[in-house]
Amino acid sequence: MTDNALQIEGLTAGLGDHQILKGIDLTVPFGEIHALMGPNGSGKSTLAHVLTGHEDYEAAGSALVDGVDILGMSVHERARSGLFHAFQYPVALPGISLEKLTNEMEDASEEGDVETRAIDAAERMRMEPFLDRFVNVGLSGGEKKRSEMYQLAVAAPTVAILDEIDSGLDVDAVRDVAEMVESMRNRQRGVLVITHYNRILRYMTVDRIHVLVDGRIVESGGPEVAERLEAEGYKTR
Repeated sequence: MTDNALQIEGLTAGLGDHQILKGIDLTVPFGEIHALMGPNGSGKSTLAHVLTGHEDYEAAGSALVDGVDILGMSVHERARSGLFHAFQYPVALPGISLEKLTNEMEDASEEGDVETRAIDAAERMRMEPFLDRFVNVGLSGGEKKRSEMYQLAVAAPTVAILDEIDSGLDVDAVRDVAEMVESMRNRQRGVLVITHYNRILRYMTVDRIHVLVDGRIVESGGPEVAERLEAEGYKTR
């Protein structure tokens, strides 16, 4: 194991002739939660898509998960390497119950403690009533995000990319999701939370905040960065 769960160096990406990421350097050590903030169109979601293998983007540079470069891997291989992506708009899976999805995760895993994690996470996150329901079908925004966090807890990835998981949530749901993320902090994982706003960061201990503007990291720092952005916005960056 290296010191860093995620290490990105010189990452560029674009669609055709349109360059979106223009040389990203970003490191998330094991045991830490980092936040990536930036205005609309800055490249935050593009970074998540590139890391998880969206085929539309042409990417160069390196992105290491526990020291292994994932950029040349398929989506399936990246997931097996320990990368997890929680979506801004979780996908509905009609016909597949959450319990069945959990069982598939257990069958695909080489570990022996997936079932134990699933039982613990279901109880801790109050997910028992949802296990026999189709994944994200007929759920509220907050329930969908709780389902994503449950899947994260069961998967126990090396790197978790959480793309605007506070989107569309009320204050109570934001707090619940933030506390779930914080509860999964450990020395075998690094977490990158992508968000526009400071509100979810108020309910978790964020080790470092990175500001992405026009495809580049223009600033990194502590929680004070998010507070300043909340007051001043991104226009001066």
